[in-house]
Order: sequence, then C-alpha cells, then structure tokens
Amino acid sequence: MNPIHISQLTARRFILGKQALWPGRRFAGSKGVTAALRKMEALQLDPLNVIARSQDIALWGRVLDYHPEHLYQVAYNERLFFDYGGSLYMYPMSELPYWRLHMRRRGESGRWGPDFARKHADLLDYLRDELRTNGPRGNRDFKSAPVSGNYRGRKESSVALYYLWLTGETMIHHREGFDRYYDLRERVAPPEFDYAASEGESEDYFTCKNIAFLGLMPEKRWRTSFATDIWREVSLEEASQRLSAMYEKNVISLVTIDGSKKRWITLTENLPIFETLEAGKIPPKWNPRGPTTQDEVTFLAPLEIVSARGRAKQVFDFEYIWEVYKPAEQRRWGYYVLPILYGDELVARLDPKLDRTTMTLHINGFWLEDHAPVHDPAFADALGKGLARFAAFVEAKQVDIESITPKKLQKHIQKFVAP
Repeated sequence: MNPIHISQLTARRFILGKQALWPGRRFAGSKGVTAALRKMEALQLDPLNVIARSQDIALWGRVLDYHPEHLYQVAYNERLFFDYGGSLYMYPMSELPYWRLHMRRRGESGRWGPDFARKHADLLDYLRDELRTNGPRGNRDFKSAPVSGNYRGRKESSVALYYLWLTGETMIHHREGFDRYYDLRERVAPPEFDYAASEGESEDYFTCKNIAFLGLMPEKRWRTSFATDIWREVSLEEASQRLSAMYEKNVISLVTIDGSKKRWITLTENLPIFETLEAGKIPPKWNPRGPTTQDEVTFLAPLEIVSARGRAKQVFDFEYIWEVYKPAEQRRWGYYVLPILYGDELVARLDPKLDRTTMTLHINGFWLEDHAPVHDPAFADALGKGLARFAAFVEAKQVDIESITPKKLQKHIQKFVAP
C-alpha cells in the first residue's frame, strides 16, 4: 500500500474545504443551510447563548445571510435532519435507519439499560401514553419526583423522557428556544426513514462515517470513533481487519503529511481534491458565493470540528481550549473565545459578549498569534469586515473594540463597525 503524500498546507486547506469553511461561504439562505449541513456530515449543538449558540456561529461561517431560524426550519419543519446523542449532534434524516442500531444498544446495557427500564416501567408507560394521546410534550409539561446528581434532568420524568429519546422510541419534534419537545418516533420521522437497518448494514455504514466527517483522521483514532458510533467494544484485531478490508476495496487511502509522524486515512474519493490542492488550485465546487476568508475573516464556533478538542493544535499549530466550563481563575483567554480564520490560517482569537439590554457587542479580549500579519492593511480590512458581519448577525447596534490592540489596528477597523 503506497501512501499519498501531501503538504501541511494541502492538509489544512482540505480539512477546511471539506467542512465548507474555505475559501469562503459557498452556500446561501435556508436551502444553503441544508446543503451545508449535508456537506458537514454532522453539526454539534450546544444550549449556551452568550452571544449566539455554537451551532449558529458554525452555520454563519458557511452560509451567506444565515439566520438561526433556518436551522430549525430544515430540521423540525422540513424534517431533513434530526438531533441525537449524549454529545448532541444533528445528522441527516437519511441516517436514522443506521442510528437505530446505536439507539437499540443504548437500551441493552449500561446506565440506560434494562435496569433503568424496569425501575421506571410505570413512569415510562405513563409518558408513552401521554405522548400518544396529547402529542408533543416538553419536560415542563410533566410533574414528578426530583432527582439529584443527574445532569440529564432534575426530575424523574425529564430523565425518563431522555431515556425514551436516547433509545429511539421518541425523537425531538421541535424546540422552543433550546427546550426539547418530544413525540413518538413514528410521528416525527418521515415514513421512508422510519425503519431499522440491519446490524451489518449499520456497522458497514459507520466504518466510513467519521472518516467522512473529519476528512482526514489519524488511523489510530478510527477504532475509538467506530466503537462509539456502533456502541459496542471493537478489539484491535477487529479494527485491523476492518481497516484492511477498506484498504483492499479501495474505500480508504493512507495519507502522510509533511511534519507528521502519524498515519492518516481519508476516503479514496477525496484523492482528486488532494491533487487539485497540491497544484495550488481550488476545486470548482468550493468556489465561494461571497468574500473569501482572505477578504474577510471568519470567526469559528467553539465546537467547530476543525478546531475543537485539540484539532486546532493538530492542524493549525494553534492552542485552543473552550474555557467556558473552567473556573474564571483558570482561564488563559476568556469565557467564550472564538478562533479567527484568515485565509487558511488561524491568526487570532477574540472573546465576544453581547449585552442584550443595549445590544452592544463587547470584545472583552483580543489576542494575535505571532504569525498574524498585524501590520498588513489587507488583514486589518478583513478583520474589520468580518467583525462587522458578525455584529450584524447578532443584531448588535454598536460594537465596543477598546480591548483590541495594537491601537493602530483598532483605529483601522473602527470604520467598519462604527454606528
């Protein structure tokens, strides 16, 4: 097996481009949200709304004229996507038949296994009957005994609703704010997707899912990702056999990257993209519909797959940890820091907060990387334009940039955000 060798630049551009973040936004409007979500493979959701929710910042970085209601429209009105999982993600509805295996196995062992179902049998039957009779219901529609020490809910009914959802009996019918409203799966899922694929079909599907999601992934990471998706243990021997079979069938290819000692894998269908990028060109399907990230910076979401969970260091040599759950005295940067993408590099970060009483966007902190082109007027223009677009997205009436340094840069971008 001869590996494909690529440069660090190609790897970085490929990872960004496969996630539709580079060279610029290539989608627009609600239809663009559908296209972007399918391109992304999965979108992690989070309830925190300090300035905007992580999922909305992620889609704002990919879709021109994005509004948060677009996501709920395509998911809960058009039923093109569904949200699921302990680490909450949104997936294409067409994947539901495969996820049914994961859902079933969730209910067969562990904390959500048969013991939970037996202990709460009467409550679960009551909730099923309520949903069947009354339709979509939320946690607040039920009164029950409180529970402690369970971050999935503060009362027995909310934990039981979570169990029915996690094991596939219910789905999210809609959300109000970020509150879930559940209904029976058969009344939410489109009929053509309301079935369970076989174990073999499902496990075969998930052999490629995370490779497609990440674009490039370390070969050693594959076993853990696969085991999580199919919700069972996968031995080193089985992982080796499955990887070998994918290599033999030419489903995946081995990749080496300049400066990396790791063995990387990608779907073989991606190889023409590597060739294009290595030649210094941009794949035609990646052409942006608006400004490029060189013309206008993009702020990356806290849970953005290209930069979260250590990937920023791996791909961009950029230290990034979402510090929102750290005590204030342990934070290095700030509460809700966002990486800043300029061209194909992460060059800075900022800590924004929206004062909703005055609709003022405060930049509480701003930090440049050593390689940031701080004295380049083109970068200053791109930063100003990106900040202005972000302010418009969160509907800020004014922007406080006093924390941005050096002062010359602050003065330069002030003209873009002045009321």
